[in-house]
Amino acid sequence: MSTRPLIIETPRLFLFEFAPVDAQCFYDLNADKEVMQYTGDEPFKSVEESESFIKNYTAYKEYGFGRWTVVLKEEKTPIGWCGLKQHPNGMVDLGYRLQKQFWRKGYATEAAKASLVYGFEQLGIREIIGRTAKANRASISVLEKIGMTFWKEAPCEGIQDSIYYKIAQ
Repeated sequence: MSTRPLIIETPRLFLFEFAPVDAQCFYDLNADKEVMQYTGDEPFKSVEESESFIKNYTAYKEYGFGRWTVVLKEEKTPIGWCGLKQHPNGMVDLGYRLQKQFWRKGYATEAAKASLVYGFEQLGIREIIGRTAKANRASISVLEKIGMTFWKEAPCEGIQDSIYYKIAQ
């Protein structure tokens, strides 16, 4: 894990740039119907497709940031991803997705908060949004815990009945 850039360190987590070693974790993550319930994304068809996605992920080169692999410090186990995404319209959103066995342990909130701080302090981003389905109470809770406030109801690619939250620096 130390051969790739460490982006963020929190008390319990490391956030690294994606690497091919994450392919199995991301495949497993996206194969779980409960994890994918509110995302609007299609699961990877294979571990190879997951690896291809990682190898072709260009956000770091294009924007200097992106989504990052979330790794438990003590176990050195990847558990999902979290981070920022630059959209063509200039909007930057915060996203996160963790394997189900790591839900309700505060990891999403810890990684999301650290991603916000990094975005504001290291990248100079002035506003970050979060988007989720209205029915996704767990995701809404994370957004509210990290200081985001409800902004609007609006369509979001792939997400039925979505709402937006935001926070500004």
